[in-house]
Amino acid sequence: MLSERTHPLESAITIFLLAENRLLREALIRVLSKKDDIHIVGSGSYSPQVLPQVLHAAPQVLVIDSVSRALWQNGIMRRLLDSKPQIKVLMISMEADEGVFLRMVQEGVLGYVLSDASAADVWRAIRCVAAGEAVCPPSLSSALFRFVAAQNSIAGIRLQRGQDFSPRQLQLAQLIRQGLSNKELAAQLNLSEQTVKNHVHRMLRKVGAPDRATMAELAVRSNIN
Repeated sequence: MLSERTHPLESAITIFLLAENRLLREALIRVLSKKDDIHIVGSGSYSPQVLPQVLHAAPQVLVIDSVSRALWQNGIMRRLLDSKPQIKVLMISMEADEGVFLRMVQEGVLGYVLSDASAADVWRAIRCVAAGEAVCPPSLSSALFRFVAAQNSIAGIRLQRGQDFSPRQLQLAQLIRQGLSNKELAAQLNLSEQTVKNHVHRMLRKVGAPDRATMAELAVRSNIN
């Protein structure tokens, strides 16, 4: 006969916590371990060995922090999701940047919560994502609607190689494809954040794109390299 403790564990949602921020990781472990409907099957920070660890644990939900976006930039996360498409990804992000949010959605993230979310918010998000439901902050939901609406007109916008773009702006376009925020762009290119904002604004105006997400999509479709 199963004990009262064993039965909930067998039906619990299995999760793997992947966070560079040790304080965040330990706090989540401490809080979520108390939930009868959640079972943590692994945790750690980013490393080249993380893919086999997650594959071996085979969680229903992979919870990652925004620092782990590097997993997409080097292709690790795409290989993981291709290997185990049943794994749902929930990202806890430090920023409410629409471009980053939309890029992560395009890459396969099903849930997106901000770092100021409560423990209860994260718990509910895990449950929703495990059930196949999308989750995002209300402040970012309008970005999804604008992005979808932009797809109806994006075919009429053509971003030509060298369309009055400086080498610096073409370099920015490549990085925008990766979902980098203005702050990250500035750090990588050794520019001020305001200079990056000015460049991006001029680029959007040149091609008639309504937002950064559309700009990134145009760059992808135009195969800027």
